[in-house]
Amino acid sequence: MARIFSNPFSAESRLDACGCGAVHAPGLACDAANAPADGTGALGEAAELAVMKAVFPEDATRRAMLRLFGAGTLVAAIESVFPLATAREAMAQATGAPEKRDLKIGFIPITCATPIIMAHPMNFYSRHGLNVEVIRTAGWAVIRDRAIAREYDAAHMLAPMPVAMSLGVGVGQPQPFAVAAIENINGQAITLATKHREKRNPRDWKGFRFAVPFDFSMHNYLLRHYLAENGIDPDRDVQIRSVPPPEMVANLRADNIDGFLGPDPFNQRAVFDGVGFIHILTKELWDGHPCCAFAVPRAMITDTPNTFAALMRSIVEATAYSNKPENRREVAQAIAGQNYLNQPPTVVEQVLTGTFADGLGRVQRVPDRIGFDPFPWHSMAIWIMTQMRRWGQLQRDVDYAQVAEQVFLALDAGRAMRDQGLPVPASPMRIETIMGKPFDPANPAAWTERAIRT
Repeated sequence: MARIFSNPFSAESRLDACGCGAVHAPGLACDAANAPADGTGALGEAAELAVMKAVFPEDATRRAMLRLFGAGTLVAAIESVFPLATAREAMAQATGAPEKRDLKIGFIPITCATPIIMAHPMNFYSRHGLNVEVIRTAGWAVIRDRAIAREYDAAHMLAPMPVAMSLGVGVGQPQPFAVAAIENINGQAITLATKHREKRNPRDWKGFRFAVPFDFSMHNYLLRHYLAENGIDPDRDVQIRSVPPPEMVANLRADNIDGFLGPDPFNQRAVFDGVGFIHILTKELWDGHPCCAFAVPRAMITDTPNTFAALMRSIVEATAYSNKPENRREVAQAIAGQNYLNQPPTVVEQVLTGTFADGLGRVQRVPDRIGFDPFPWHSMAIWIMTQMRRWGQLQRDVDYAQVAEQVFLALDAGRAMRDQGLPVPASPMRIETIMGKPFDPANPAAWTERAIRT
């Protein structure tokens, strides 16, 4: 398994360089990867780095000693006077007081952000020693820019955004960010204007104008895939443009768009306002697909490991609470207010409970319309990258599995989940089923090159 950080026990690596050991711009534009020895994830690796930097402040001296005596001898010498294994485990557990308590976390007012938002009024952050200000933000580009500028310590992002930012796609240069936890699974829908009630076959949608929240979003990739599987070329037969989620219903009402693949509560709000109907829930396309993520700068893991660990525990705990059906009405009341989603509680409750009017005269009961599972599966990240490549956003070959490991922190999320008594998958890879077809993350090429019509 690839390391996130440089191996401090290698004379060939530089601790002031990229995680691959080479000297180049930060990011994932590197090929080398060393196998981690400890298996304790990013925080364990951070412990190794911290100890070696303390023992050898001059990196040239460290590398010279490694060449002279070898890694095994040097490790034994350090361990004879310093409990390296204990330090690694202690840092991995990161049970100390947060180095930084006052944090700002940006979020978009959608139900996908439920764990980030409700952790505030329900005191999950303060329970772990943090004083968090959650800041409602207008759109995803603003979230990204403020996160890069460090105006936000952590942020609600669409799951593909940290992948794109780390690869340097859509930004001026690579910005190493990590998905600490998935915020929600499912929870999206394709909503069409009421005037299209009789056009339920996607093959009749040529000329339609669609909105998605952001270019680097599951919404964009799922809509494109759905259209392509139905013989519609998303680049030629329709228009797809980015619209901030809170503006989607207004654009539908004004007839600026024919529909959108967007987050809730805006699918339900379109029904509530009588301007649209829910054509299909995205769980019918890919049950269990990721949508939003809790993202942090990767530097947070090394610079403030206790703060990172406290945030992980807060988010995982809030996510587990949100996922319980018996808590959904309470959560809906907590997040519907003006400071958070600013939506009618009835709309939010219909989304979270899964009992809702669909705008076609029916009341549907889909308890897993939205779910909250924090585990960042590497297979999800790999599918995301196949779509970036397929639709021309990513214009070079990359090692999908390596990038997935570096950006989706499955080991660290798994540790926080285990601490909460939650089941942890044995592997971060699994076969995904997307529109009835298996996606094998070990063999992603077929999806990268997938034809428009299959």
